[in-house]
Amino acid sequence: MPIHLLPQPSPSVPPQAEPGADTRGAAASVRAAAEEPGTVRFAGLRLVHAALRRDLARLPNALRLLQPGEDDAGEALLRHWSFVTAMLTCHHEQQDTRIWPIVRRFAPELRLLLNWLEADHHNLDHSFTRVTTLVRIASRDTGSAWPVAYAMEDLAARLETHLRIEERQLLPRMERVIPESSRLGGLGELLDLLRSADGPGAADALAWLLEGVEPALVERLLAECDDDVARNWPHWQATYQRCMAPLWGPSAGLGGLGD
Repeated sequence: MPIHLLPQPSPSVPPQAEPGADTRGAAASVRAAAEEPGTVRFAGLRLVHAALRRDLARLPNALRLLQPGEDDAGEALLRHWSFVTAMLTCHHEQQDTRIWPIVRRFAPELRLLLNWLEADHHNLDHSFTRVTTLVRIASRDTGSAWPVAYAMEDLAARLETHLRIEERQLLPRMERVIPESSRLGGLGELLDLLRSADGPGAADALAWLLEGVEPALVERLLAECDDDVARNWPHWQATYQRCMAPLWGPSAGLGGLGD
């Protein structure tokens, strides 16, 4: 299943506090970034958004398809849901502790929006924790799979609104105030955070983030990382595909960046 470093058309989001703010969709901005030489601006943020959308679209159906006695599949689904939740928490930590303080400094007019986003991060983290408890039950008791799948979809819709606000109202402004040479919000910075945090490993996270991204763009993204990451990437990708096969089939991790 191809993933996109771009969102699809969505309902309107709350208005930007700054008059005349750039509200171009992230679809157009990422296409432009992918066509230009150099790095993709804020690739770490964009990749997390794309991967969250991808998995929150397919996990509910995977839960519905669980059959009684498929304990291994249930454990794999729960394990992956827990991984996605942990990645979301790390993503929020990166934004709240590393990115938002810098944006507040260079774009003080966005402080109210950033305060709202930070508060919503906490609300989303609590909601994901609650749904994790339900997924743990449903992965062992398929009789509760359908209502829990609906709860996952409701949570995905809530998250989508949050992601849209960041992409439509915040990233365009960040592009204007953050130097292009900055690592802020980039893939390398995200991997550094994961290495120093008590959460998902950098190898697992990178394979998850790059699942479905076309090879040419993967090469550009890996160029933002250190030599150790580039050298180990083929092994990490192959391991990820084997681990994901019980959930998504043997083609997990393959695909292209499409429209």
